[in-house]
Amino acid sequence: MSEPPFSEVLRNATWSSHESAEDESYLKALMEGRLSAEAYGEMVAQHYFAYVALDNASKALADDPVAGPFVFPALYREEALVRDLETIYGSGWRSRIEPSMPTRTLVARIEQVASWPGGHIAHHYTRYMGDLSGGQFIRMELQKIYGYQRDGGVDFYRFDEVGSLPRFKNDYRARLDALPVDEAEKQRIIGETRLAYQLNTEVLADLGRVMRAELAA
Repeated sequence: MSEPPFSEVLRNATWSSHESAEDESYLKALMEGRLSAEAYGEMVAQHYFAYVALDNASKALADDPVAGPFVFPALYREEALVRDLETIYGSGWRSRIEPSMPTRTLVARIEQVASWPGGHIAHHYTRYMGDLSGGQFIRMELQKIYGYQRDGGVDFYRFDEVGSLPRFKNDYRARLDALPVDEAEKQRIIGETRLAYQLNTEVLADLGRVMRAELAA
């Protein structure tokens, strides 16, 4: 009996972490249309800090034989997030945002593992495969709730340059399956992916304070 592909092993090993990341009160309230655009902007702001760090690490690893195959300029999110923040907060958006403590922790970890290709792949996989999957449902709901269409608001979730999302995700999984690393390194990547989900979940959980403050007002 042949061994299952690594992409399947990784997904199965981190599925419970993935589910807990989705089960957060802030995201639930957001999807129910109970929060203002400014409260939605709090999540966009935290994404901004995390993705600047993630994409900077990708650029530094572009020529790495392990991480290089996962570097796709079409995925870089900084410009899209800037457009979204400008739409939500206006031209003075930079003075309106700051990273939360959980976001600082996440960014620190992304930067810490930037010299470890497998660790970077773990964080890249955690964020981008989610954005290309469930993130598309979030985009459609946010468009209905806030009326955002093009040129800001939900551009973070648009990956027009990628082309077919199902085809891209299949290619991404194939690259995971072809990783030139041994079993011990694969287990390290699985462990770091679990940590990445945990850190991202803590960012969402902290946004619950935004939700509670707004709903109590």
